[in-house]
Amino acid sequence: MDYLHIYGKNFDLTEPIKEYIQDAAHSLMKLGLDITGINATVSADERNGKKGFTFEFDIHVAKKGNVVITQKDKDVYAAIDLALARAKKVLRRYADKIKNHKNISLEEIMAAPLLEEEIQEALNYSEEVVPTPFDVDKPISVEEAVEILKNSNKYFIVFEDKSGKTRVLYKRTDGKFGLY
Repeated sequence: MDYLHIYGKNFDLTEPIKEYIQDAAHSLMKLGLDITGINATVSADERNGKKGFTFEFDIHVAKKGNVVITQKDKDVYAAIDLALARAKKVLRRYADKIKNHKNISLEEIMAAPLLEEEIQEALNYSEEVVPTPFDVDKPISVEEAVEILKNSNKYFIVFEDKSGKTRVLYKRTDGKFGLY
């Protein structure tokens, strides 16, 4: 496995431990992500007379960067299992994020004019859609737009301001006006 590098710090790696780590790394590759490399490090720790192990996965995922998972336990296999479970959770979450991201295909882009045609057909139903004339002939100030909205029964108006921007003025529930 060219993508996997196993290291031991203050610890002699045995063949069963190496195989166990290889199996764990292989299960990460099954998640379908573009994993370009995995560094696995096992180190022995002795603190306060108690022996323990630290296991670290350093997983490089293309277009994401490195995911580093560190796990400590008194049993080396338990540390590997716990780190593997955490790594799978993080990588699965990332894989789900990629799957749920909607990519637009060329066919969908080409179908967009059909949607516009469907909208136009819906607008042709004169019983459902009542056309209202757009009664802005010239640019007006925001103050003028406020007066127009105060004196009408509308909830909002669209107008062009003196600088040429299209603006929307609306009545808020607190009696004030909002402006986009």
